[in-house]
Amino acid sequence: MKYIESNSTNPYFNLALEEYLFDSVPTDESCFMLWQNTNTIVIGKYQNAIEEINQAYVDENKISVVRRLSGGGAVYHDAGNLNFTFIVDAKEVSDFNFKVFVIPIINALKKFGVQAAFNGRNDMTIDGKKFSGNAQYVKKGKVLHHGCIMLDSNLTDVSDALKVKAAKFISKNAKSVRSRVTTINAGAPYPITMDEFKEALKEEILGTDSAKPYVLTEADLTKIKRIQREKYETWNWNYGRAAAYSMVREEKFPAGLVTVHMNAKDGCIGEIKFYGDFFGNGEIEELEEGLRGAALDQNLTQKLEALQSSYYMNGITAEELSRLIRG
Repeated sequence: MKYIESNSTNPYFNLALEEYLFDSVPTDESCFMLWQNTNTIVIGKYQNAIEEINQAYVDENKISVVRRLSGGGAVYHDAGNLNFTFIVDAKEVSDFNFKVFVIPIINALKKFGVQAAFNGRNDMTIDGKKFSGNAQYVKKGKVLHHGCIMLDSNLTDVSDALKVKAAKFISKNAKSVRSRVTTINAGAPYPITMDEFKEALKEEILGTDSAKPYVLTEADLTKIKRIQREKYETWNWNYGRAAAYSMVREEKFPAGLVTVHMNAKDGCIGEIKFYGDFFGNGEIEELEEGLRGAALDQNLTQKLEALQSSYYMNGITAEELSRLIRG
């Protein structure tokens, strides 16, 4: 397994590095990366940035905002947070199988006397409180699985920088972000340093042989910085999905929150945009384009089935999505 440890804490560089590795690592070769960001909100691929972040707090505290490749919800990164990425052959895991990737992390924490668990769709928890969120992106026979781990993060920033919709709490009976999240060190018998935690993860995932990190070449860096400049540093990528529509509908499914923004005319869909913290394959714009002009009637379910909507929204059926769109 190729091992990379990013020396940069620039979130735009690190997301570009991750995409570069995903596209360049051969399908039959696996990769593991550790990385950290300075104060940053990382939003899911399908989210509306304006609705997910507290912009005034972000501006006042000079917090970066960047969109990632994968679905799921918004997360906050700071110096007390460690991020990890796996890139593997899709044949090795089923789509959106999160457990296989989090077990090594749970095992590494046991060495420090911390009892963690995998809960819900994509969370790792300690005593029922979330300390890690995970997400996946699948493309061309490869799976990118990544997550953030709050070792010693500032929970005030976590709660104040992010907005949380009431719909997300329907089944969780929670009142705030801060009440349902924790850090590893809050539940550890003694404070764990970042270096200690990194070494434990590397030993668990890479084995006792201390693998030397892959050193990025100048050619690598040139390509990564181009992706950084042309994609991850742009307003269009990070904020550009937001637009004004006459109808907004929203529902919390077991597979994630889905918000529909739509214009309709003469009983047919005009423009439509999907937002949310769901996971999916492909580009959601393909589904949106396929729905333009579709009638808002009982045949919409069949239309969604023909468009393979569940490919774009994993775990959400065509019937469920049709019901949401039609209202």
